[in-house]
Amino acid sequence: MIADQLILNKKSAKTDYKADKTSEKPMRSIVKSISWRIIGTLDTILISWVVTGQVKLALSIGVVELFTKMLLYFFHERIWNKINWGK
Repeated sequence: MIADQLILNKKSAKTDYKADKTSEKPMRSIVKSISWRIIGTLDTILISWVVTGQVKLALSIGVVELFTKMLLYFFHERIWNKINWGK
């Protein structure tokens, strides 16, 4: 899909996502991001539970990880947005 997008972008830089059937609508991207974050947090909780043997501690780690990863991702995206390499 990424290669297809690169080819499409070369052919037409002004392609609108509504007219382009290979692009995602923003709402789909948001839902995918949320579902992926849930999977990642559940993974962290499970690993924390296996390592510590304590469900309460594992849940605490998972909740903290949920918010820190979202915050880190936000700043990661903002920094990459300022980098011109590959644009």
